[in-house]
Amino acid sequence: MKATEATTAVSESHEFASRPALAEALAARVAAALAEAIRTRGAASIAVSGGSTPKAFFANLSTADIDWSKVTVTLVDERAVPPSHERSNQRLVVTQLLQNRAAAAGFVPLWSVPMDGARLVDLADAAIGRIGRPFDVVVLGMGLDGHTASFFPGGSALAEATDPAATRSVMSMEAEGAGEPRLTLTLPLLVEAPLLVLHIEGKDKLQVLTEALGPGPETALPVRAVLRHARHPVNIYWAP
Repeated sequence: MKATEATTAVSESHEFASRPALAEALAARVAAALAEAIRTRGAASIAVSGGSTPKAFFANLSTADIDWSKVTVTLVDERAVPPSHERSNQRLVVTQLLQNRAAAAGFVPLWSVPMDGARLVDLADAAIGRIGRPFDVVVLGMGLDGHTASFFPGGSALAEATDPAATRSVMSMEAEGAGEPRLTLTLPLLVEAPLLVLHIEGKDKLQVLTEALGPGPETALPVRAVLRHARHPVNIYWAP
């Protein structure tokens, strides 16, 4: 899973025999990065993804023995649904990660009281701006269509959200494969993180990633935008 000449960043592969082993190792790596940020500057921040893949990772990370009161957690992207909705990423993070020791962490959601889309984006953009940059850790997932965050093929604002020079922190996104309208962090916030992780599981996703690491347009497999513009090596964590 090495990047080819088509990319501008280097990837580091971490392969595991089982998903539980991956979850444990990834949690240890992330906890160490957060602890180091706390040690050096007194605070730490992490942006995480939703879906079913990170649940075991969240459970492991929630028990990490670090000063969670100095950690801010936010989301890479969010569906335009309230936190009580079963498809809410906020709900996933609150129930799976912000428990045990991690219950002491601060949380910055992307969703707010329903209102017109532009105002919702403005509020999320302002909230993310108060966290400070760069995030210490960003953990991404990837779909079989090659999307990451809410960078979907054919997305309504894909070009703008994946622009390395994007000035907005948050944008709205609609796409055929997205289901609900989404809010997503933009590419610059993701790729500047010192610890940038792409967490995938299953041979089918490994095949998509292998294709994404090769030449081809970013619009076809938008995860390429992250792989090609990351400022630090992209840590790929994979298990069958």
